[in-house]
Amino acid sequence: MKLHMQILIALGLGIKRNGHIFIGLIAGIILGIILHKYQFTSEGEINKNVALIISILNVIGQMFIRLIQMIVIPLVCSAIIVGISSISDSRQLGKFGFKMVLYYGIITVIAVTIGSVLTLFVKPGVGVQQFISQSSSAIVQSQVKEAYIQQQDNLAQIFINMVPQNPISSIAQGDMIPVLVFALIFAVALAKVGDISRPIVGFFESVFAATMKVTDWVMNLAAPGVFALTTVAVSSFGAGIFSGLSGYFGVLIIGLLIQLCCVYPILMKLFSKVPVAVFFASITEAMMVAFGTASSSATLPLTMACCEKRGISHKVCSFVLPLGATLNMDATALFQTVAVIFLTQAYDVSLSVFQIIQIAFFAIVASSTCAGIPGAGLITIAVILNGLGLTAEQLVEGFAFLFAIDRILDMFRTMLNVTSDAVVAAIVADNENELNYEMLNNFDEQELIE
Repeated sequence: MKLHMQILIALGLGIKRNGHIFIGLIAGIILGIILHKYQFTSEGEINKNVALIISILNVIGQMFIRLIQMIVIPLVCSAIIVGISSISDSRQLGKFGFKMVLYYGIITVIAVTIGSVLTLFVKPGVGVQQFISQSSSAIVQSQVKEAYIQQQDNLAQIFINMVPQNPISSIAQGDMIPVLVFALIFAVALAKVGDISRPIVGFFESVFAATMKVTDWVMNLAAPGVFALTTVAVSSFGAGIFSGLSGYFGVLIIGLLIQLCCVYPILMKLFSKVPVAVFFASITEAMMVAFGTASSSATLPLTMACCEKRGISHKVCSFVLPLGATLNMDATALFQTVAVIFLTQAYDVSLSVFQIIQIAFFAIVASSTCAGIPGAGLITIAVILNGLGLTAEQLVEGFAFLFAIDRILDMFRTMLNVTSDAVVAAIVADNENELNYEMLNNFDEQELIE
């Protein structure tokens, strides 16, 4: 089966599985256009019925944003602790861990660099500035400026504040960076103390599983949430809002294509002898399922099966791929970098070089804490915004833009996240003589169809 046909089928599956999101989006656009048309009476006065509907939908949209904020800290903390504490075998960690972290790091740094350069060059956020109220822009500009002045006045204090004086207090205040640092240190300690850590790790595994379930529930509410946010946005500004988003969509797609078609193949050529075309053909099935489900966690069993059937040892697959599905989200990091810079442009916020680097750094951190489920990339953007002195609540108008087209973008970035996991697994396996080239080179494309 030709690759373009597989992509079309995957796109159809993705739309079918996430149909409620697309229905909510389309319904929101239609209702928004209608409400925009009738927002004033024939006498030129505000239509009270339309105003009431918009007010109710605005409440629903704000509640959806709050639900997302609610699960950020437990999701991020449990993901870090479970992911890192699982690396308990020091020999395995020493053999594969360094190279795995190195390659994941290279891929992710390149991703955020691509995202930053493209967004700063194209400036997609300028196209939606007209849809942001001046009062909201003024508040956001003031917050970012104040945070930047505080950081500039005492640069050393930024690093001091990253270490929590009281983790509980940081959690209560929603101060994400100290919380992340504490979770990281605590997770490494749990990995080192051995079996005695099992009760605590088990607790956080339960927290992670429960939080993923809550996240799943929240994303099940994405249809009414997206419907409400889209309706409110379109009712205020008309259908022209989507033409303003074309630059944002285009930047992301171009960035993801560069990552897929250039970065991954070059990395494989530089650090391994793995034949790029053969390997990509062998994992196409996992890529397409990732595209359709928008979930790297749901795709993990198939990714492992594809890699093992093509000669990567179980030892490498069982170590690199599960951690990759948890910690390696280079496409998500690219998306989050683009999204946050896009939001700052939409609110007419001028960014310094320091703040751009800060956004890229926190995007790497935030992406590595994402759960491998649909919509998680938007949730952990709060980590990056927190570094700029902002909250998602202050950017609710901007978030309406992100949600309006996020579902289709989520499918693309999940496919790349899964692909990069497999690429790193292949490189590590080649480096450690854990790749059976006979199995890989005997790949039969017909098997993919069957």
